[in-house]
Amino acid sequence: MELRVGEQQLPAILNLPAGPARGALAVLHGSHADTRSYFLYEHLAQLLPPAGIAVLRYDRRPRVDGRDVPLTAQADDAAAALDVLRRQVGDVPVGLWGFSQGAWAAALTASRHRADFLVLVGCSGVSPARQMRYGTAEQLRRHGYGDPDLAELDRLRRVAESYLRGALSRAVTQAELDAAIERPWFPLAFLPREVPEPGAWADMDFDPEPVFAALSCPVLLCYGETDAWTPIEESLTVWRRAARAAELTVARLVGCDHAPTLDEAEDLVGVSPQYEQVLLSWLDRRLPAGE
Repeated sequence: MELRVGEQQLPAILNLPAGPARGALAVLHGSHADTRSYFLYEHLAQLLPPAGIAVLRYDRRPRVDGRDVPLTAQADDAAAALDVLRRQVGDVPVGLWGFSQGAWAAALTASRHRADFLVLVGCSGVSPARQMRYGTAEQLRRHGYGDPDLAELDRLRRVAESYLRGALSRAVTQAELDAAIERPWFPLAFLPREVPEPGAWADMDFDPEPVFAALSCPVLLCYGETDAWTPIEESLTVWRRAARAAELTVARLVGCDHAPTLDEAEDLVGVSPQYEQVLLSWLDRRLPAGE
């Protein structure tokens, strides 16, 4: 079923079970996986309706001037998606599934709008700026770079952060980037060659801890054992400290990195069977029995 979501009338697809729905979830996006056709979202649409669970997928709203979509805007659209689902499936539990950046957006939505459960894949418990420092350092490590390069990377990313916060001039920041561009590891730093406008990364200092503290619904946290982009242990410490009113379940996915796929695959065939089993079992325990 094709639908529209939110004030921006975002294109959406609703996949329904053959019979009455036991529950439903809306899908929230990774930062570079913003269309409803992304394979992890299609996987949910194939896996869950036979288990009696409806799945709503929609396109994330477009970027403006190349800037990422603010988390608050993503949460507004997610809240609208929950409302659409409730109109379609009736009085059954309705929740959110979020991947990477979408996990932050899902948690933010549930902190201020009713969601009956959350399924979060690769959810960082630290700010986007801190996560990117961690993730880019891990990229260098995995490519064989040592401590001097890691220290230089850390300094460069902190310079870029200071500029985006308005604490450094464009000229100083551009000079630092120009000096680093020749480093063989620069493509792994995930920094632009030319500085953007100040404030271009609006959510860089988003603190998820107060958001987690506001949650009271059941939460399934899925982490790939070798996740290169999420500081898992630090994130779990934040979750357990903050989300005292939420029922937390943590799943470590063997053979998976940031996405719930084996060997970093990027297709439906590569989706982890363990992830499928964990997801189906967890939802089955929390949703009413089907007819």
